[in-house]
Amino acid sequence: MPLHPRRMNRRQIAPAADRLSRRRLLTASATGAATLAGAAALTGAAPGPSSAAAGVRPSGRRRHRPGPPGPAGVRLRWLGNNGWEISFGDPDRPTTILIDPWITRFPTGTYTPKGADPATPLSVDTALIDSLRLRADQILVTHGHYDHLSDVPYLAARTGATVLGTETHANLLAALGAPEDQLSMVHGGEYLQFDGYTVQVINSLHSMTGPRSKVPFPGTRPGSPPPRPRVISDLVEGGTLAYLITVGDKLSILDSGGANYDARHLTGLTPDVLLLQPGGASVPDYVPRLLDVLDHPPYVVPTHWDDFDHPLNEPARDWGGLAELEAAVHRADPEARFLRLDHLESFTF
Repeated sequence: MPLHPRRMNRRQIAPAADRLSRRRLLTASATGAATLAGAAALTGAAPGPSSAAAGVRPSGRRRHRPGPPGPAGVRLRWLGNNGWEISFGDPDRPTTILIDPWITRFPTGTYTPKGADPATPLSVDTALIDSLRLRADQILVTHGHYDHLSDVPYLAARTGATVLGTETHANLLAALGAPEDQLSMVHGGEYLQFDGYTVQVINSLHSMTGPRSKVPFPGTRPGSPPPRPRVISDLVEGGTLAYLITVGDKLSILDSGGANYDARHLTGLTPDVLLLQPGGASVPDYVPRLLDVLDHPPYVVPTHWDDFDHPLNEPARDWGGLAELEAAVHRADPEARFLRLDHLESFTF
């Protein structure tokens, strides 16, 4: 099969063993005053060995770089934590997808030695949210924790967006006042066609922390909406999802949902951009195995690396995992481009 300068249509995803292994360099330009630490291709140590998950055999190959295909016109903006805005299309009224938008950022003590106080009251700063003038066609929820879900009901009502999430996420959102007719319950495995783009919903896993490797605030809320959540421990994980957003045949972006993953559900995916969280201490070969399974995405963008006890209108403060994440990416693939955005900064591919 000859090399072609355009990526395969993502509606025709082949098994990993049959895929054409190749890498595209995307023409990219910064918008605004984006801080792009490490935006140049990283060089240095050769990639180290990695172990494969049971039943998963990474190709061991690297995508060939045939040269830039031209700009995709997709803007990625960081809203802090795991919050992202993806926009493309008509400049005057772009199609917009939000992932885990959490703007309010009330103090919780999450990244202190003591950890998050479960009794921290939930709050939504509607004036702050309104000041960003966000719009959305879809809002994608990766899991139900307070730092991912608590602002979504207000944003859904304000924008009219369709919200995707699990049964638990939908019940928590409804309990917080989200318009129920805008909630779309998904399970993982859905492949959704929209106007000019697709969204694949992928089963994923939440980070497991501490000496006993536990998910913080675990649990589900099936059946019907619970009483209105009042404190952060009321917002349970409720299952974790990843999302692959593909804009035409131009660009694909994967958010894995947490610092963990099930490699079986990612095999065969070849995203151009990977939104990757620090952490993963409980996951063997967290970074190199993930990059292998995904056939080494050309761009790795760190997410969920800021201490969210500090406001979004201040520069992001590393909670301590960013440097090791960058080093791990560098070791696993020196050619990957590690793009670090600051709060509310954007990058256009």
